[in-house]
Amino acid sequence: MQALKFRLGGNTAFFKKPDVNSEIYFTYSQIHRVALLGLLGAIIGYKGYSEKNRKGYPEFYIKLKKLKIAIVPLPNNDMFDKKVQTFNNSTGCASNEASGTIIVKQVWLENPSWNIYILLDNKESYNLSEYMLKNKSVFIPYLGSNDHVADIDMVEVIEIYKSDKNKIDSIFLKDDLDIDYNGIDIFKYEENLPFALEENTDRHIRKKSIITNGTVIDNHVKNYLFLDKHSMYNIAFYSEEGLYEY
Repeated sequence: MQALKFRLGGNTAFFKKPDVNSEIYFTYSQIHRVALLGLLGAIIGYKGYSEKNRKGYPEFYIKLKKLKIAIVPLPNNDMFDKKVQTFNNSTGCASNEASGTIIVKQVWLENPSWNIYILLDNKESYNLSEYMLKNKSVFIPYLGSNDHVADIDMVEVIEIYKSDKNKIDSIFLKDDLDIDYNGIDIFKYEENLPFALEENTDRHIRKKSIITNGTVIDNHVKNYLFLDKHSMYNIAFYSEEGLYEY
């Protein structure tokens, strides 16, 4: 089997969380599937949330929701640094500031990086690979918002193989795998990350997602774990329908 593989990163990223207080906007700790689909849609030139007179899903989501994707944070089993950014937002709206300038604080990811894998098994995946292998992009891809330009490199098509290792390096949904967390130096990250969109509201459907170096407790890992022999990462692919099983 073949997959499109590339490294995605940037100086900063901001994947806005819905929970906000009066002083600060927070970010998810990892790129999530919906944000990644939006970035890939920008490369191909699909319309987004701001399309006029749109009914239902944005075009990028309609076209790309069936892509089977695996996301591996780099370095693996580590977390990105975060930093609070403060800046002025001058608007024509009233504010508590006499000058009419609102003080905005956001938590940004610092120097995030991921290996992204997309299974080449349908028309959209091949179309995307053609754009990316030729370094083509219709719109500028961002890591969450236009303050955060995405860097994309090391684009290639690789062979992937069934894996018999009880280890997973990519982000996966908590309900899909049983993990043994007993051992020395166990790392575990867990967060409710956006996984899909509601059709008529654009609301994110969030699911508990995990990154860990714990052991997968399952005798059927060959059904859903794949190996990148170059990096030796074991990965699982997800589409809107959930975990891909071969």
